[in-house]
Amino acid sequence: MRTPSDFDSTDRELWDSFVDASVSPDDWNHEAHVRIAYLHLRQFSFEEALELVRTRIQRLNESHGTPESLERGYHETITQAFMRLIASAIIDAEPCNSREFCEQHPRLLQKRVLLDYYSRERIVSFKAKHTFVSPDLKQFP
Repeated sequence: MRTPSDFDSTDRELWDSFVDASVSPDDWNHEAHVRIAYLHLRQFSFEEALELVRTRIQRLNESHGTPESLERGYHETITQAFMRLIASAIIDAEPCNSREFCEQHPRLLQKRVLLDYYSRERIVSFKAKHTFVSPDLKQFP
């Protein structure tokens, strides 16, 4: 299990800016989401990591003034689905920094990977935005 003190400088910088909600909107992209999820899952149980990522994303969105709509803001199912896919990938991965993890798992950097598991109608719904819904096309690994 890695701790923040074990992070390289790029992971430490991302971690610190995420935890204190100062990461810029331009830097808060999908890759940053994957990296943050990876770093949390390397330190905490799935449940603890999910709760921390959820509350920290919501706090960051609030600091950015991100509006909550179907297309914007925090999305529970997308967060949980990616956390589950990342957790599954970690099982077979050697500990590494978050950039190396992304390089080893480029599929996770594609948002559309969730369409392997979810129909568009299911994932793009108010229900999925506010509460976790299970996949309807195939189960997570």
